[in-house]
Amino acid sequence: MVHKVMFWSGFGLAVRFWQLGIEMRPFFSQPWAYPIYGCIGASFGYYLTGVDNNQMRYLKETRDRLIDKRRRRAEREGTGNIGTEFQRDQEGLFASPKAMLGKGEGGPSGTA
Repeated sequence: MVHKVMFWSGFGLAVRFWQLGIEMRPFFSQPWAYPIYGCIGASFGYYLTGVDNNQMRYLKETRDRLIDKRRRRAEREGTGNIGTEFQRDQEGLFASPKAMLGKGEGGPSGTA
């Protein structure tokens, strides 16, 4: 979280320097403006941190729902297949959890 806030705070300061450079004005004629631009950038970074946390939480919940749905389907059909070969070997949203594969559920059944 801190690295995003610090980056965007620095970006806010860089915007102020860029603005004064375009206007060809001295950089330190109004030094009170730099903390304002830094705070605006920092608040934007803090906002993005919250957005990132919400998106990751949503993706995790969606992944868990899909895995549970896949497990229930495999139990209902009795195939033991909870995904394709690619999904069993990968990590991510559509990957089969390694814990399920380690228990013997969803091992290779010959069909993908």
